[in-house]
Amino acid sequence: MTDWNTSIIEEFRANKGKVGGPFEGKDLLLLTTKGAKTGLPRTNPTAYIRDGDRLVIIASKAGAPVNPDWYHNLLANPTVTLEIGTETIEATATPITGGPERDRLYAAMVAAMPGFAEYETKTDRVIPVVALEPNA
Repeated sequence: MTDWNTSIIEEFRANKGKVGGPFEGKDLLLLTTKGAKTGLPRTNPTAYIRDGDRLVIIASKAGAPVNPDWYHNLLANPTVTLEIGTETIEATATPITGGPERDRLYAAMVAAMPGFAEYETKTDRVIPVVALEPNA
């Protein structure tokens, strides 16, 4: 997975935020979190949607039984860095783990990228939704 992420990150940065393959034509950002244990920066590509002034990402890990490492990192350190196209911004990550808002946002992601519907069928966990609000 690390090699796969590395190639997407390199392609993203080389092409001003555009990538091919399964993410071609999709909204993709690079999320940099601070490692919960190490404090080192960790960058991961992730799909996103917009919800007003905030961005929304999904901690799906393709329906794995556990949350992705980046999710644990942002729980420990909610200040994150986002790369969107050629822009880099600081944001605050807020998990939305249940309730109507989580369901609405997850459904909006499914509408934009139908593959997310399958992820919920692969796991027993409630897949967290994360709102990213740009810092002023």
